[in-house]
Amino acid sequence: MNIMQVMKQAQDLQKKLKKTQEELAKIEVTGEAAGGAVVVTCDGQGKFKSIKLKAEALDPENPQNVDPEIVEMVEDIVATAIMQASLNATKLMEEKMKSVTGGLNIPGLF
Repeated sequence: MNIMQVMKQAQDLQKKLKKTQEELAKIEVTGEAAGGAVVVTCDGQGKFKSIKLKAEALDPENPQNVDPEIVEMVEDIVATAIMQASLNATKLMEEKMKSVTGGLNIPGLF
């Protein structure tokens, strides 16, 4: 196998990786807890998108007493914390991967 074939295969692989990443970014995946009282949505890459809470998640015994504005506020606070943690983890991963790859950008790694 000559170097041109290897380079062509690497380019083809790079295109496939990029296309797969784009497809995964468009997919929505959900997880539920407490019988559906908490629903978290991520994309196919595992990136957090949203959280939805029912009043039962905050006060299972008296959900009718939970102010809908409180539910929304808690959703916003939790979403902000999750997004911040995810951003911090992504930055850390990129730094660690750059030290391993010597700054070489390898698609699909980060």
